[in-house]
Amino acid sequence: MSRAEQPSRRSVLAAAVCAAVSGGAAPAVAATVPGPAAGPAGAGRASAAARPVDYHSWTTYADWCAGTAHGTRAVAGARPGIAIAAPVGTTDYTDPHTGTTATWEYATWTTPVHRLRVPATEAVASWNAHTPAGTWLQVELAGTYSDGTDTPWYVMGRWAAGDQDIKRTSVDGQRDGKSSVWTDTFSVDAPASGLRLTSYRLRITLHRRPGTKLTPTVWRIGAMGSDVPDRFTVPASTPGPARELVVPRYSQEIHAGQYPEYDNGGEAWCSPTSSQMIIEYWGGRPTPGQLSWVDPSYADPQVCQAARSTYDYQYAGCGNWPFNAAYAATYPGLQGLVTRLGSLTDLETLIAAGIPAITSQSFLKSELTGAGYGTAGHLMTVIGFTADGDVIANDPASPSDEAVRRVYRRREFENIWLRTKRYNASGQVVSGTGGVCYLYFPARPTARQRKALAAVGVR
Repeated sequence: MSRAEQPSRRSVLAAAVCAAVSGGAAPAVAATVPGPAAGPAGAGRASAAARPVDYHSWTTYADWCAGTAHGTRAVAGARPGIAIAAPVGTTDYTDPHTGTTATWEYATWTTPVHRLRVPATEAVASWNAHTPAGTWLQVELAGTYSDGTDTPWYVMGRWAAGDQDIKRTSVDGQRDGKSSVWTDTFSVDAPASGLRLTSYRLRITLHRRPGTKLTPTVWRIGAMGSDVPDRFTVPASTPGPARELVVPRYSQEIHAGQYPEYDNGGEAWCSPTSSQMIIEYWGGRPTPGQLSWVDPSYADPQVCQAARSTYDYQYAGCGNWPFNAAYAATYPGLQGLVTRLGSLTDLETLIAAGIPAITSQSFLKSELTGAGYGTAGHLMTVIGFTADGDVIANDPASPSDEAVRRVYRRREFENIWLRTKRYNASGQVVSGTGGVCYLYFPARPTARQRKALAAVGVR
């Protein structure tokens, strides 16, 4: 997050998208506080039926067996996935960020066609995987438009948990005259024309060093398609029960100037800082070995590790949404994804089940009382709601860890998060995020957590 109201790298999008994930043992939570009654019975179901978002994923052994495999195999067990069985060939990849060319063995797996319940103007893929040293993966999306024509295969990310084999990267310059990919988001170029994405497939290419037995393992692959209407304001929701989750508090600001090679240092680290808070809420911590590169004089070295582990070398920032979700899922027992939610009621449903969420929003200083800044794009962690329905957020744009917990007015927060259009400091109309959210939750969620996730469109 930049304190100044600067143009966002994603300002070209009509809207933005975000979600996240996680998993692990059940964390401690604060006591539930009685609050205003929730909306009428059935209101949540009606909202879900009208939800302008379709998140779909492949996670089960049956899912992995149903796809098209070329050199991959389905892996059974507590966390089913796909891995390399026998490579189908080799390919030379020249890393655009180092200039180094290397040869890699590869195998592919392609999902069945998913027909979107909501023909979409945007789509964001996200994935969870293990990539040991000497391996990496590429995720692509191809679909069919409402006019019956097809998109090309678009690269949605080249990713590895580490940065020694390749530099994880988005790919710029992808377009076909009807749609484009902006960092991590597929976007129809002219939504007003009525053109929509009606179905898609995802393709995963697994790479490894030739002659080894190494393999990436992918546990979750999915995408969120959405058609959120243009709006400067959104309807007000009815406050539900109050609850606050006990989530670690980390400030990005105390890292200002540290490791400027990762998006100019901590001042811009809202996304990885928010991710680290929720990762640790679920019990995830980097090992001493993972933190050995960090200057020992720096506080909260795990935030530096999160920044390095989410950095997109093409985007030149740590705010690539799928890269944050994938980073969260590198911790044992966690999974992560990117989606859109439809209301603060959705967030209350998750909080009630013990699941915090990371939201993406942009606003003028005057639009969020108590924030003290304006931003073209900022991530923060929603950890609860007060008895009056106001939002309790861990806002990493705070001067210290102790100052991170904030309470923001419900109506203000709801509008800046869910709108798709807004006026910037110059009076120009620019995009809003339209409810983008990262969700991190256990790889084996409880029945209550599964029910809450299903209620917000995640299965």
